[in-house]
Amino acid sequence: MTKEREVHVVSVVRPDIITDKLRHALATGNWPGGRTGVSQILDRTNYLATLSHLRRVVSPLSRTQPHFEARELHGTQWGRLCPVESPEGQNCGLVKNLALLATLSNGYSEEEVYNLLVGKLGVVPLERASGHVLQGARVFLNGRLIGYVEDGMQLARTIRTLRRQGRIHHEVNVAYYDLGEVKEVYVNCDAGRLRRPLIIVEGGKPKLTRMHIELLRRGEWTWSDLVANGIIEYLDAEEEENAYIAEDISKVTPEHTHAEIVPAAILGVIAMTIPFIEYNQSPRNSYQAAMAKQSLGIPTLNYRLRMDPRAHVMYYPQKPLVKTKIYDLLPLDDLPYGTNMIVAVLTSGGYNIQDAVVINKAAVERGMARSVFMRTYEAEERKYPGGLEDRLEKPSPEQELLDLKPPEAYSALDPLDGIAYVESELKGGQVVIGRTSPPRFYTSSLEPRVTTRRKDTSVVLRHGEKGIVDRVLVMESPDGERLVKVRVRDLRPTEIGDKFASRHGQKGVVGLLVPQEDMPFTEDGIVPDLIINPHAIPSRMTVGQLLEAITGKAAAISGKRIDATAFEPPSLDEIREILMMYGFRSDGKEVLYNGITGEKLEAEIFIGVVFYEKLHHLVADKMHVRARGRVQILTRQPTEGRAREGGLRFGEMEKDCLVGHGAAMLLRERLVDSSDKTTIWVCENCGYVGWFDARRNAPVCPVCGDKGKLSPVEVSYAFKLLLQELTGLGISVKLKLSDKVSPGVR
Repeated sequence: MTKEREVHVVSVVRPDIITDKLRHALATGNWPGGRTGVSQILDRTNYLATLSHLRRVVSPLSRTQPHFEARELHGTQWGRLCPVESPEGQNCGLVKNLALLATLSNGYSEEEVYNLLVGKLGVVPLERASGHVLQGARVFLNGRLIGYVEDGMQLARTIRTLRRQGRIHHEVNVAYYDLGEVKEVYVNCDAGRLRRPLIIVEGGKPKLTRMHIELLRRGEWTWSDLVANGIIEYLDAEEEENAYIAEDISKVTPEHTHAEIVPAAILGVIAMTIPFIEYNQSPRNSYQAAMAKQSLGIPTLNYRLRMDPRAHVMYYPQKPLVKTKIYDLLPLDDLPYGTNMIVAVLTSGGYNIQDAVVINKAAVERGMARSVFMRTYEAEERKYPGGLEDRLEKPSPEQELLDLKPPEAYSALDPLDGIAYVESELKGGQVVIGRTSPPRFYTSSLEPRVTTRRKDTSVVLRHGEKGIVDRVLVMESPDGERLVKVRVRDLRPTEIGDKFASRHGQKGVVGLLVPQEDMPFTEDGIVPDLIINPHAIPSRMTVGQLLEAITGKAAAISGKRIDATAFEPPSLDEIREILMMYGFRSDGKEVLYNGITGEKLEAEIFIGVVFYEKLHHLVADKMHVRARGRVQILTRQPTEGRAREGGLRFGEMEKDCLVGHGAAMLLRERLVDSSDKTTIWVCENCGYVGWFDARRNAPVCPVCGDKGKLSPVEVSYAFKLLLQELTGLGISVKLKLSDKVSPGVR
């Protein structure tokens, strides 16, 4: 660099470093300092999963330490955080979800509140109070001591009155603590506080009247009008300490200050979708809260236009016959996530043992719980220094490319643009988007390039998957380069091994698909879609599922959906009456006949309609087998995992079994022959490992040279690697050789 030239920052520093780092951090969620999950990709499995993900509250505490206090449900979380929806395992209690009516404060100007308190409400600021012994209450604003006031209770009362009159912002909350000697007033107006709405009670009467409900019904008023007119107010956990809340409007007394809007509002969005939730054992509701996020349905109404990385769409999802109030508040009926199935509780042949379920094959063939899986593949035409660039094209043998695949891999590609034809069928390993890239290895600018052959960098369909090309988009990326996205779809009818679950944490895999003629049937000729094992009910105490079954049956025969919202269930007597009115038994049991023999079953069988969800744990995505295949570069042992076509690990405990049996040859076969067997040359004179010189066609000893006597030894490649690593540390490792069979022994 010459002295005359001015040094510009632009010419010294690459301008895209910060941008790239930020983009990478946002894309992966991995931020500096080892923080993970800062940004997450929105869950689009179904509408509930999306909503739940947006309302999640994640605690920054360590996942490995106990933190019992942080994980336990706390009294101040009532109505703010869902008591049901929290994951099992290490995140239990640290990952929470907002309750139905809870909102977060956006924050209001602290300066304005300070001026109000000091200027008009009689708070003596700290600077004027210093040196004086003041009687009264300390005043805190957003946790910071700002001064003193003579009558703390009167101050709190005044702030509440002003807020209800709409003269100060509704996000200002106040709490008064009288601890005997110490009296304190806490005023909060900062962002991030969890607040919940309550009906204001004055003089033993709720301020919400029938007139207000009529105004809302006619659309003349909205929720905001109720808040602005001091009928409903939002309290944070601090102010709720001063409130006495009635759990229902009917239970209001003159002592009460507030009343709950609806008792079920203590639950989150997913817990609210569970009918008869209060009749289930609590862990079952938590299991269902986790599983509802995995159920397949219609994730978005524009799924045909979206190019999501992966998506499942169910063909014929249904609205549940037994619903809750949340279905009227959210578009869950337009984006359903399950199917109403006729469920019988019966052992029936034993194929539903241990939580498995037996499903009617004819129902599956008619489209019940049938879904389609879509995956998007993308490729970009990148540009490189020196005028080189990728090309989207159909690779051909004449180009003499590196890593060229066999010709049948390119059979679906269009020769014009190198992209697979729409509606062409593909299987694992076939090319979806053909692409060739320039050689990547450069020498100094003066010498000629070492390799001039281009390389095949085509995008192939994942190993073990199949599909039909559904949609192709050609566009320009943000960097101005050509970008191609190809969506591949694969039909997934229900098969043995797919996972199903009811809304009560009763999950199970399909144990058998039975032809309709072999299924049991009622005297009306009704055949169950699904048979669940009776042993799944007593120990788990999911009474809610039994109630849902008879309520669903009543809803199906009467043609009306029945509401079973938490704490407001329908009357069981009414449901029994509906069943009896249509000629059914009031306990939901019916006489069934064996579909194979035609004989009447000895016991009456409980049969009803239950809403079942198909979960995205499909057996087609899990099935994995391999004989030989890829190996790791470092250890030459088979790779790990289904995505990498990995082997099935014969682990330490499996090894112990063979050692215990004394099966030495089998042990060798598993751990050496079928894994990473390699041949090394060992010098019998010095014991060091040599190598095979291909030019001389003879092994060479690094110590003895030509005098060495080298013998081939079959060992594990990992052992050979260990020897080399020890040698690299300066440790001399010698191997002593002897014959497998001593000379003279026959």
